[in-house]
Amino acid sequence: MFQLSSTLLSPESIEILKNSFLPLLKGVLAYTIPLSLLSFFIGLVLAVTTAIFRISGIKVLSGIARVYVSIIRGTPLLVQLFIVFFGLGSLGIEFLKFDPFVGALIAFSLNTGAYASETIRASILSIDKGQWEASSSIGMSNFQSLRRVILPQATRVSIPPLSNSFIGLVKETSLASTILVSEMFRKAQEIVATTYEPLLVYTEAAVIYWVICFILSLVQDQIEIRLNRYVKT
Repeated sequence: MFQLSSTLLSPESIEILKNSFLPLLKGVLAYTIPLSLLSFFIGLVLAVTTAIFRISGIKVLSGIARVYVSIIRGTPLLVQLFIVFFGLGSLGIEFLKFDPFVGALIAFSLNTGAYASETIRASILSIDKGQWEASSSIGMSNFQSLRRVILPQATRVSIPPLSNSFIGLVKETSLASTILVSEMFRKAQEIVATTYEPLLVYTEAAVIYWVICFILSLVQDQIEIRLNRYVKT
């Protein structure tokens, strides 16, 4: 243990940590965070659409949504990444062959959309049916009731699980390194290839991931506190 600590705190190790920090941070700012935010935003749009399809009562739409969710939930994210980037790219979709970021964005968005749709669907169904009836009684259509009454209430219910999904997505972006997206973990792999210090560099990357997720957890807590102010206890 003492020998390990001495190695980690040696001048050479400290120099490696200092030199690798900026490339890792660049990977975070240029790829990890943008990929997470864009994937989550697009995924939420897909999720809301899919959830509405599921509860619409229209068999065709509901069936499409069920198949989509089943496929995504039943296959590993890594496999989905490879199918989108390598599989679709091999079919002649050129922008996927030469832009791994776009391939990762598509795969993460589809994955997020499927999982988040179940969260949103459950949140909508958790709202008392009396809310629908009350909205209908004052002349609102089903769409108006959903948009003006149900979704605002469902949003508060869905915030905690969706926030957890976003935090998970930030960590899952490390899988994008497998299709050569230069996010933080890919940068760590490149640094390890030149320094031959996997424990040191990967530990530094892990600490950066932890700090990001810790900050996001604090933001989540504040959002929940603000939303809960409007809940009668």
